[in-house]
Amino acid sequence: MIRAMIPITLLATIAGSAALAGQASPQPVPQQSAPATAANDDFVVTERLGSKDLARFPKTFGLFTDYINSNKIPGVVGAFGQGQTPTAIVASGKLGDEPGAPRVDKDSLWRVYSMTKPITAMAAMILIEEGKMRLDQPVSDFIPAFKTMRVQISPDSLETRPATKPITIRNLLTHTAGLGYTIITKGPLLKAYEDAGITPFTSDAKTEAQLRLKRPATLEAFANKVATLPLIAEPGTKWSYSIGLDVMGRVIEVASGQSFDGFLQQRIFTPLKMNSSYFQVPASNARRLATGYFIAGNTRVPLDPGATSVFLQKPSFPYGGAGLVTSATDYDRFLHMLQNGGSLDGVRILKPATARLAMSNLLPTGVIYPGAVSATGGTTNPQGFGAGGSVTLNDTPGGPAKGTYGWGGAAGTIAWVDPVNQVRATIMVNYLPGDKWPLRVESTKAVYADLAPSLQRK
Repeated sequence: MIRAMIPITLLATIAGSAALAGQASPQPVPQQSAPATAANDDFVVTERLGSKDLARFPKTFGLFTDYINSNKIPGVVGAFGQGQTPTAIVASGKLGDEPGAPRVDKDSLWRVYSMTKPITAMAAMILIEEGKMRLDQPVSDFIPAFKTMRVQISPDSLETRPATKPITIRNLLTHTAGLGYTIITKGPLLKAYEDAGITPFTSDAKTEAQLRLKRPATLEAFANKVATLPLIAEPGTKWSYSIGLDVMGRVIEVASGQSFDGFLQQRIFTPLKMNSSYFQVPASNARRLATGYFIAGNTRVPLDPGATSVFLQKPSFPYGGAGLVTSATDYDRFLHMLQNGGSLDGVRILKPATARLAMSNLLPTGVIYPGAVSATGGTTNPQGFGAGGSVTLNDTPGGPAKGTYGWGGAAGTIAWVDPVNQVRATIMVNYLPGDKWPLRVESTKAVYADLAPSLQRK
């Protein structure tokens, strides 16, 4: 089974959230009413007893409603697909605890944080397919500042030695570049990252205002600043969760001759009709955006209310590792494209061979993906790592088949595609820390239990 598919629970985000939770008037977790009936013209909706999808996903629906009725979360949406049958939307609860909050549905918007990474990675794979970059090409060919890198000798100091290998495109895609992240970087190097403003994420308005005082103002400046910092390991020798996909955003700009967000829009979002995927949510869509929460003990504190969310503001630059807000419907279309080998509804994004390559184990020889870092979940199935997401290396009895690809986000979201069984799943919630509840683990089990009669091993 898949267990969490690591999110980006950045320590700075959590620390800022905890501080806010302490300063705010902690509101007791409110009681939630039972899920109401919903209607939908494009998808079969499972909030109606006796509906077709409820018959298909009774365990999953039961799990979701249990979470709502026990008041663990305000709302949750799942988008599930098998083969080419219509996508099923399983939805329970509301966008937030505030009075009058709309019920969640297929178009609700969610902060997906690190679920941005697979999208950025597939954008890179488009350019690899077109010959504009190569998997093992040095990143310095696109960002000259990475030409001469240095490696930290000890985590206790910033003393360094010259790197003996270049950082490659493969390294950025698989978190083997030796780059850091506030969730894993410690000691003097962590402070160096913070002092340099290497914080490509957004959690709430107050924290964001503080981070912008130091964060580089453009993606180009960000990437060049990253290149001035020591690496935590020799490139290609160690899996270490990182800002690699954020740096990849700049590589994509140079290789394509377009802005990173413009490339995503033209080559992925528009052709896949992902019409609700944003780095900045339009004000007209604020009512669709879930409230982001921080859960402290038994108290759920609103961290980023949807109506006034920091995601309504323009980010410093588009964060390829953690910046997107999207809907379950949109992310399902992205997964459906991967499930189909790179195409959807007659539109091809990647060739089948490229899609297979992207979802295969791309780790450099001798490097092992060790599973989750602290507080972010993990896996019970030995895994490899593909382009921006983990890849299962073995079949799991009653669960994902070998080759299942996916990833999760800091606020509890998860998404995966199982090409062998032609199954895909996207689950949307928004609370920090993302491992407060075991929803990702339990939902994966529930989905496969619901689909068990129709699964075909190949």
